[in-house]
Amino acid sequence: MARNTLEAWIPEEWETSRVVQSITQISAIEALAARIPMGSDTKHVPRTAGMDVAVVAKGGTYGEDTSLNDEVLLSAIKFGKAARIAEEDIDDSVANVIEAKMIGWGKSYAKLIDNASLAVSATSNGTTVPFTSLYQLLNTTDATLSYTGGANITTAASSGAPSYSEFSTAIGNVEVGDYFDPGSMRAIAHTAFRKSLRGVLDTQNRPIFVEGQGGTPDTIFGVPIQWSLGAKLSATATSTPTGRPLMCFVNPELLLLGIRSGPESVFIDGRDGLSALTDESILKMRARRGFAYGHPNGASILVG
Repeated sequence: MARNTLEAWIPEEWETSRVVQSITQISAIEALAARIPMGSDTKHVPRTAGMDVAVVAKGGTYGEDTSLNDEVLLSAIKFGKAARIAEEDIDDSVANVIEAKMIGWGKSYAKLIDNASLAVSATSNGTTVPFTSLYQLLNTTDATLSYTGGANITTAASSGAPSYSEFSTAIGNVEVGDYFDPGSMRAIAHTAFRKSLRGVLDTQNRPIFVEGQGGTPDTIFGVPIQWSLGAKLSATATSTPTGRPLMCFVNPELLLLGIRSGPESVFIDGRDGLSALTDESILKMRARRGFAYGHPNGASILVG
């Protein structure tokens, strides 16, 4: 991971980088979302309300579909940080200090991108609230899409574990919609749900939560779960959210993650330019991402 160049940002290799591996292990969004390449700061992505079908008689006229066609806008936001590293730490340490810093940044970024995409409760401003999160989307009425704000959000009534009925209601809100796909549906949940889920039984005393074995994922109602440390409510995007945990039922095809650049880094040698006044080098890390969820009727949330 040591850098010898000052000319350009160096992207992490997606297949082999330990930084990328740590990000995809922690971030549900980076692991599951449809990746949309972005050649500029913004990109319009088509969104459709579906297409109808009807019987056509022999020699008859095809009816025309009237479903809404529109688009969502992805805007690339930069997530970054810089770290000063003393020359002594680089030269004397047996451990790779630069790689350790990069992996630490990757883990924080993984929680931040999930929190920004799923759980921020405020309206997007492009800075402290980078995107319209899934929670905010489901809280907002959109008459054009025939969606009423809050319709697909279930809030647990008790301060303890959510009940079977509350879990069932939450997943049921998306199961009755046109965007439910049993083959691809996923649950994204904060790890706080693991403890409470272990004791929840259905009406026939069967557990709704099954822990995975031999590499298979954990499931709830047969739906694979992707755990996320960023899936907690927060007023602004943060890698350390402290609000109520969320369980989100989503169609990954509607999770749209714009990829502008990164993760990438640049190493500025402490013996160059103004940095030469100290025996410190600077490591800068960043990723540029956009996010949107395709349709509010295609997701639901349980607030724990």
